[in-house]
Amino acid sequence: MTTTLAAGWHPQTADRILLAGDESALDSIREIVAELAPKTRGQVFVEVASAGDIQPIAAPGRVTVTWLVRDRGQSLRRTVDAWLSEMLPVSAFGESTVYAWIATDGPARLLSSN
Repeated sequence: MTTTLAAGWHPQTADRILLAGDESALDSIREIVAELAPKTRGQVFVEVASAGDIQPIAAPGRVTVTWLVRDRGQSLRRTVDAWLSEMLPVSAFGESTVYAWIATDGPARLLSSN
């Protein structure tokens, strides 16, 4: 899949995808999620100011969308760090890869446990 986003979204070799951003990245996140293949596995994190800012995002069945609310003390950076530490474990049984697009954190890229 290739999206028209400037992000250069090309996750073909990844085991999982990760999309993360705040409300300013919501349109880009929606565009990427709308183009995901039905068998895509992964996680979407969106940080918003308050619970009233949460809007539904339709995603494939193996993609979880999690809303983080700043006025509840939830943090995008802490959440992404925790998710990556779980999804990219160093293992003797093989490499694990995540294709990540994190708004304001540079271009999309492939992250590996290797």
